[in-house]
This record gives sequence, structure tokens and C-alpha cells, in this order.
Amino acid sequence: MSGAGAADGPGTVLAVVHEVAPGAPGSVLTLELRGLRDDADAERFAAWIAGRHRRLQITVEAGGPARHTLRILPGHPPRVTAPAPAPLGATLLADLLGPGPAAGEPIALTGYQRELLLEAAAGPPGRGQDLEQVYWNWSGPLDRDRFHAAWQSLCARESVLRAAFDFTTLPRLVLHPRAAVAVTHHTRTTTAWQDLLEADRGRALDPARPPLLRLAVLEGEAREPARILLTCHRALLDEYGVHLLLREFYRAYLAGGDLPGGERRPDLRDHARWLARQDSTGARELWTRTAPPARPATAVGRPAAGPGTGHSGAGRLRRHLGEPHSSRLRSWAADRGTGESSALHAAWALLLYRAAAVRGPLRVTFGVRLRGRDTALPGAAGLPGPPPGPLPLTVRVDPAAPLGELLHQVRDALLDMTAYPWVCGDLIRQWTGRPGAGRLAESAVSFDGPAELPPAVSGELAVLGVTAGPPRAAGPAAALPVTVGARHDSAGALVLDAVYDRARLADADASAVLGQCVRLLRGLAVLADPHCTVGRALDLLADARPPAMAPRPPAPRRPALSTLRRGEPSAGVLCLLAAPGVTAGGYELFARRHRGPETVVVLEWDAAPGAGVPAALTALRRPGGRLVLAGCGPGAAAAYGLARALADAGGAPVSVVMTGLAGPEDSADALARGVAALPAHRP
Repeated sequence: MSGAGAADGPGTVLAVVHEVAPGAPGSVLTLELRGLRDDADAERFAAWIAGRHRRLQITVEAGGPARHTLRILPGHPPRVTAPAPAPLGATLLADLLGPGPAAGEPIALTGYQRELLLEAAAGPPGRGQDLEQVYWNWSGPLDRDRFHAAWQSLCARESVLRAAFDFTTLPRLVLHPRAAVAVTHHTRTTTAWQDLLEADRGRALDPARPPLLRLAVLEGEAREPARILLTCHRALLDEYGVHLLLREFYRAYLAGGDLPGGERRPDLRDHARWLARQDSTGARELWTRTAPPARPATAVGRPAAGPGTGHSGAGRLRRHLGEPHSSRLRSWAADRGTGESSALHAAWALLLYRAAAVRGPLRVTFGVRLRGRDTALPGAAGLPGPPPGPLPLTVRVDPAAPLGELLHQVRDALLDMTAYPWVCGDLIRQWTGRPGAGRLAESAVSFDGPAELPPAVSGELAVLGVTAGPPRAAGPAAALPVTVGARHDSAGALVLDAVYDRARLADADASAVLGQCVRLLRGLAVLADPHCTVGRALDLLADARPPAMAPRPPAPRRPALSTLRRGEPSAGVLCLLAAPGVTAGGYELFARRHRGPETVVVLEWDAAPGAGVPAALTALRRPGGRLVLAGCGPGAAAAYGLARALADAGGAPVSVVMTGLAGPEDSADALARGVAALPAHRP
């Protein structure tokens, strides 16, 4: 169900109509609601709003079928005869347009989750950039009933499986009371693995409906193992989170499909409350002191000759360090007071320095993901979600300096970061005076724990004749030019997995990047001289060709204001706000269906609060003509904010139509209901 207070039927989205005029504290706020099913539904909705905002007085009046008026007063009725509307707070607006009283408990997002949602909304539809796909082999008998029951039992225990996104005015999670995992079964005689993988990636997950996870089982013949594909939303679970979830699934399967124990705690709610209590003083000081320079060296390759590689999508590579090299690397790093993760990060810093083709010292920056970072919250390290985002790590690479100094730089920087697991790129840009979107690094390195099942679980599965292979990621589309994940295999040897953007790195160049990283690690492990310099380490790649990397393609430029439908010159303008996160296609569908006399335009708007009114919008206000601002979800918040700014600047009141977030069809229908509820315009 989409839209606050909507009826139980799917697809119903509430439309809120409001006339914005200069407001005064303590005055009445009058909202016209279109889409509530009946008076009883309206009463429940008003009671829910009153319960969420206890300082407000809420009344609701019926005006006809699916037509209601909501009046909101702060505390006690104002002592004025003709009150002006009060400003509408962001939290109240989010509740008015969000999933509604039946959906569940709202939970604040982490900063990285907000970044992922905006990134997915800005990308082209149908690419699956918001999906994570993980697969593994299942050898032996598969009890379908027990398999299905185990996943349903997991839904009752794991809050991450009952969570969905509400991306209206305030992006947030909503924890629903229940959810059911969809499992489909296929056979190799009718479906090829690659076809199943591609078809599944083309099927979007509805971010407003839990669970944001589904399973497909490709069953083999005779003794051929089955292959299981798990698809989830990458803003809720990453590959490592899936590993943690699978451990609980196997416990449930071994217990006959019913997972022992109650809900996992801590869960997403506890994690969100813990994050809300964190003091930003120390984090701000750290990132102000250690933030990347204005133009850091971030590329893993030298500029390519052409504008691109001619390819698209994500590529995957795997390289093994092997033995005895892995053992030697651990011993070598320990002798220098660090771990092998610091050796990996130092090797990556050397690759970035080499790609920059400079002489002398240079600061390089890459992202790191630190697993189990929320150690201050007991039990959070085993929580399957939310995923940690990459934090920019900047070190100074000086060929004349001792190599041990570079290792200690990396080690100390990583230790400093672990104190602030909640930091995200948006906060760092804000603290360092670098507003706007975009990545702070062009590569990321993470060091994950083992993906293998505990021996006790593997042993119990073996009694049933079942062998579960290690899970491996099949996606998602690469957000960065290259992301490397390191882990140990069952023998303790180091394995490096890379996901890369084929539009930025050709396959041969991506292979060269990962291969040179492995070559550096093997070479470092035999550098016995404790006084070895960084330059000596760089000499290990003296005969290797530096990889090439294509530049980032420029973002497509869209006009700030575009006309979807021309109307009568004297009829006024209906301006739709296109903010990040608005469902694509809804505005265009509304404009094609609209039969009113207004001109329909779209205004691209992605500005921080207090940014002022854009000149393109001011030009739309014509004498005698009405200006209506409208939007879905985040566009509703933008419409209301701009209407307030126009009203406070003087002039005629501005009407606003605000709806919740839904698919294109439902969004267009909700906008149409709201526009139809506008009072007749009198020039």
C-alpha cells in the first residue's frame, strides 16, 4: 500500500491540497484530503496523526465520498478571528504522505542508505542498480516445505526482512508487522542459469513492500546440485549481510523450518536509536583534519585515450594470493606492527600513486568499508544490515619515506574511523565545505570475514546429506569504477574479488589492476629489509604497464524548466516539482491525461533548505493567473517548501497539491485527484 492513510486496497495514494499563505505561529492549518476510503478511515488516520504528534489538536470533517478536511492546531485554538495557515513541519508532512497507520513503525535511515536510494532513483530504470544478487550451490536433497518454512520463520525473527522504504518527504524505513518471502522454482530443462540471472535483475523490487528479498531455485537433474539465487535491495543488505542471514536460515532449516528463539535483538530499531545518540563533535574534527584534498589522486588507472571503453555493465574478477604467500604476508605485516588488511590498503595506495604518474609526495584517496564497525553497540557486528558505506581514506605516499611509515598511516587512519561508524559521504562533504553529490573516491577496498558456515552447521547439514556451497555475489552494477573485497578461503589463503564498471575500465585493464595488486602483495611479503622505502616497493611493478581508465561521463544536462503540456494563456500554470527520488514517468502520464486549461510544466529542483526561489519559478507567476505547485513524495516536500518561500516573499497565496510516493500510474491518479480538488480560480 502506498500513501498515508490509504485504504487497504493496493495502489491508493493520498492527495493533500493546501493553500499556502504567510503563516503565523499558533494558527490553524487546513488540509483537503482526497483518497481516504470513508469517514471511519479518516477518523483512524486523524487519530494516528494525533498519536504521532501529541502537541497538535487534530479534527477531521467529511465533505463527501473520499473527500475530507483535516484541521491541525498547535495545542490550543489560537485567539485570532481569521487565522493564517501555520508552516507544515517536515515530519508532519512525511506522516501525511507516508505509508500510513497500518504500515508499521518508522525507522530513521543511515546516511549511506539515503545515498543509495538517491543514486538508484537518479539512474536509468530497468538496470537493477538497486539490487544485490547472491547465489550458491545446494548439493543433496532439498525439502521444499522445510525450505519455505525456514524463510518464513526467518521473517518473524529478522527485522530486516520486514522492513521497507518510505521515500516521501523524509526518507525512512518502515518496519511492518509481517512479511512473506517469495520463492520460485525452476528446472534446468526449461531455464538456463544466465537467462534466470538476467531476467531476475530486470524485475524490480517494490521498495515500499516487504520483504525486499526474493529467492529463485534452479533445480538440477539426478546428482546435479541445485543453484539458489537470492535477490535483495542493496540499501538493506549487502553480500556480507546475506552471509549472516544465511547462517540463521540454515539453523531454521535444521530445526524443521521453525527457527528457535524470538526476535533478534539488537535489530534495526536498536541500531537506529544508537546512531541517533552519537555525538558528531569528534567525527567532525577527525574528518575536517583528514578529509581528502580538493583534488585528490583517486584514479586506479591513467587517463584512457578515448572517451570510454565501448562497454557497459559490471564485470567481476577473482584472484587468489595463495600459499605460502598469504602466510608470509601476515607474518611480514605483523613484524611491522600491522595486519594484512593494512598491507592490502597500503598496496592499493601504491597503485593509485603509480596511476597518477607524478614525482615526489602525493596524497591519494580511496574508500574503505569496515565490517563490524558498530562495536559500541553489543551484538551489532552480527546484525545482517544495514550495510556500511565506503569512507574515504587519505594517505600521503612519499617514495623516499620508509614503507613502514605508510603502513602505520593506513593502520592509524583505520583505527580512527572505527570510532565513527555512522559517518557518511554527505556529512563529510558538509563538514568540509564540499556540497553536492558525487563520490569522494573512485575505488573502495573492504576486508570481510569468512563466508563459510560454522563447522557445527555444516556437520548437521551433512547428516541430512546436504552440502551448501559458499555464497557469491553476481551483482550489483558497479557504483564505483572498481570495488575490491578481500576474505580468507577455507584454507586461510587470501582471496580478492573485484566488481568494476566496464564503461570506465576495459576488461584487460581491470584484470591488470587486480593482478598488479596481487603482485604487490606477494612482493611485499618477501621484502625483508625493515628500512625498505616506498620507492623500493613501487619498483616491484617497474616492468608492468599501468592500466588505463576512461573519464567519468558527464551527467546529462536537463533543462531547469520544461513544458509538458501547453494550456490557455490566462488559465495559470501547474508546476510539477522533480526532486531526487520522484518516481519516473508519473508526471508525464499525468500531463497526457490532464484535460484542464492549465499549462503543465516540470521544474527540476535539488536544492538545500533556504536556497531561495529559482528565477524560473518566479517567472511563472503572472498577473491574474494562478500558480499551483505539485509533487509526489520528495517532490511534494519541494513544492511545499517553495510555496512557503513565495508566500513569505509576498503576493498571492500559492496552492499546493502533495501526494505520497507510488508507481507512475498511481502517482498520476493521485495528482489528478488533488488537482480536481482545487477550488475554482477567480482571476
